Amino acid sequence: MTPASGTVVARTSASDSQRRVLARRRRYLLDGRPVEFATSYLPLGIARGTQIAEPNPGPGGIYARLEELGHQLDHFEEEIRARMPSPTEVKALQLASGVPVIHLIRTAFDTAGRAVEVCDTVMAADAYVLSYQLPAT
Repeated sequence: MTPASGTVVARTSASDSQRRVLARRRRYLLDGRPVEFATSYLPLGIARGTQIAEPNPGPGGIYARLEELGHQLDHFEEEIRARMPSPTEVKALQLASGVPVIHLIRTAFDTAGRAVEVCDTVMAADAYVLSYQLPAT
């Protein structure tokens, strides 16, 4: 459990009574090199006491567990920006001088319109290509 940051509160429209969230932190490696770290924030009222709060949430990850709890996923909103890393990010991702990061914030919404997860991800820009397919309609 952790206090929700202003960004998380704003994205989830959390009330004052919902300012505590479950934070799930992950670090990803490519050939032994750290290339990404991410933190998912979930409303405590949804995640507390569930498999989501366990170190391994099981097959399908937290999205499968959310759906099992009745939060059918409807859509995601993503905000992506490239920027220069903070000193902490340079160290955590072992970045060479001048390498930017990609900062992605994704919010997952259920069919009731409730934000059920905010995922804050920082990626080493030299390790990723972001590729999307979007419907034309």
